[in-house]
Amino acid sequence: MLGSLFTVALVATTCVAQRSGGRPQGGRTNAASIPGQGGWRGQGQTAGSPTYNYMFQYTLPLGSIAVPSYTTNVNGVPIEYYEVTIEAFQAQMYPDLGPANFVGYNGTVPGPTFMIKRGTETVVRFLNKGTVSAAVHLHGSYTHAAWDGWAADEMEVGQWKDYYYPNSENARSIWYHDHADGHTAPDAYYGQSGIYIIYDPEEDALGLPSGKYDVPLAISDKMYQSNGDLADPTGNRMSFWGDIIHVNNQPWPFMATEPRKYRFRVYDMSLSRPYDLYFVAPDGSWLDFVVIGSDSGLFGGPVKTNDLTISPGERYEIVVDFGKFAGQNITLGNKMAQQQVQEFQNTDKVMLFQVGETVSDSSNNGDVPSVLNPNIQWPEKRTTVDHVFNFQMGGDNMWTINGIDFNNVNNRVLARPPQGTVELWEVRHTGGPAIHPVHIHLVNLQVVSRSGGSRGLLPYETAGLKDVVLLEPGEIVQVLAYYGPWNGLYMFHCHNLIHEDHAMMDVFNVTLLEEMGYDYNSTTSYADPEDTRFIATDYNEDAFSDDSVASAVNALANLNAYAPVNSLIAAQDAHYATAGYNGEAATGAPSQTAAPESSGYGFATSTTAEFASGFTTMPTPTMARPTYGRQGGGQNNRVANNVPTGRPTWW
Repeated sequence: MLGSLFTVALVATTCVAQRSGGRPQGGRTNAASIPGQGGWRGQGQTAGSPTYNYMFQYTLPLGSIAVPSYTTNVNGVPIEYYEVTIEAFQAQMYPDLGPANFVGYNGTVPGPTFMIKRGTETVVRFLNKGTVSAAVHLHGSYTHAAWDGWAADEMEVGQWKDYYYPNSENARSIWYHDHADGHTAPDAYYGQSGIYIIYDPEEDALGLPSGKYDVPLAISDKMYQSNGDLADPTGNRMSFWGDIIHVNNQPWPFMATEPRKYRFRVYDMSLSRPYDLYFVAPDGSWLDFVVIGSDSGLFGGPVKTNDLTISPGERYEIVVDFGKFAGQNITLGNKMAQQQVQEFQNTDKVMLFQVGETVSDSSNNGDVPSVLNPNIQWPEKRTTVDHVFNFQMGGDNMWTINGIDFNNVNNRVLARPPQGTVELWEVRHTGGPAIHPVHIHLVNLQVVSRSGGSRGLLPYETAGLKDVVLLEPGEIVQVLAYYGPWNGLYMFHCHNLIHEDHAMMDVFNVTLLEEMGYDYNSTTSYADPEDTRFIATDYNEDAFSDDSVASAVNALANLNAYAPVNSLIAAQDAHYATAGYNGEAATGAPSQTAAPESSGYGFATSTTAEFASGFTTMPTPTMARPTYGRQGGGQNNRVANNVPTGRPTWW
């Protein structure tokens, strides 16, 4: 089974915070296999980090698997309970300098990897022993609003909250990360992110690489001070561009592989940086590989390519064959050519694969099946655009959607799709020399069209469902989504986290479908993301006793909040088949839309051989760790975020 094999692979690998050397034997670094040998537009540029002299000399960390501390079965549904602590720790990033300070989950970056069997509900108790307030979003899950990680639903230092997750959608590579109001970017940068994989044993029949041949790659970029500590990422409100590339929080690692196929789950956990990834052989040729899935799970069939554009928040699953490269090095490079993305001396390099001479296990090493997932739940086709959203500079804040930011409490609900309907949204990049990866909570997106810019639709963008779509300057993208199955308030925002914090984030309200009647009442009462029944609680040792934990888990399970999902969706479909879709609910207070501003910046094709030249060198970063967010002991977060304690008028 994938879960147990994956566990063996991860536990056998060095943890992030305990680096034990792990340099490659023989030093088989071939200069011809390393990107950047002339023509790289970042050549000679730096963001100010000390020179890193240990490229490809430390192994790829894979961390540990999260282990439940309590399991039960309620009404036939298996439930696992986990405890995760947000805490400060140090890790040695530069071997010749001092340690770097992080604040992460259980003292690692990324946090512990969750391997959850589809159909198993989870309760994850996060205890905040960090330095500032926190919220946690399970990115890619259709979680009820009360546990979705609403930005103002924060845990102060010394508080804890139980997050209750369904895990009933199809298998997928998702992730969890901080979502606190106004300081998500630094929280994620300093370590609050982790991998969460929902697996399905039914996928075993596909014969995809599994166990130690199924590997997550979480890519990010950082800046460092001269003493080896992290540099402040918050000094530039346009975007953050680091000059040190990390994979699983190790700068430029290597991975020893066998000459066979591997499945890589690629995550872009960067604050702002997109990548155009490719694998290059010692002779300089690019390897073909297949993309088998994205944010919302496996594609209908594989998509062949030799490069992969991925932006912050996105995930792709790929299968790469090292079979012809025994005894050679394969480099994972980055050839991003967009002029608005700041590149540096070594940001064209990501990691090295050191291919061995022999294969220890030939199972699941055959051809990728031509049919992977014949049951993708595509949204019903719709051609009428229900909403146009301008992702722009100006309005309430530096970065806004239609001129409205998240702090504009009375106007931030920009859409009210009735529960169970399909809507077509048009998202537009109408301002700012930056990229906008658009993330819509709750839903799975079908990317329908892209106009403007120079890319068009990429084949692997349209092969499956997603929850993030990249907007480059001048682009207009249409996305189709089913707004359900739950009712409630959810966020949508730019996943360039610098933009999210300043404050390109707004709200949509999936309005309750009253016609569902009493049969589904157990699913309808979690629409308020600041429901006082589920907000954070001050730490009390008694709450963590075995009896108290069992009581809390069983209380959540007995809500029956997620169990009727399939019949709920069927009932919604049946209703609209008869009644039709008659538009959104009453709009309430109208949004005041600022005029969009075009940046006038265009993007080069990401795979072009001619790189854009001439870009502004970043200023030397501020070298003091910032004080951001609220410290422990502050005001109640409902008041501090100007959110009324009763149900607000903007519902």
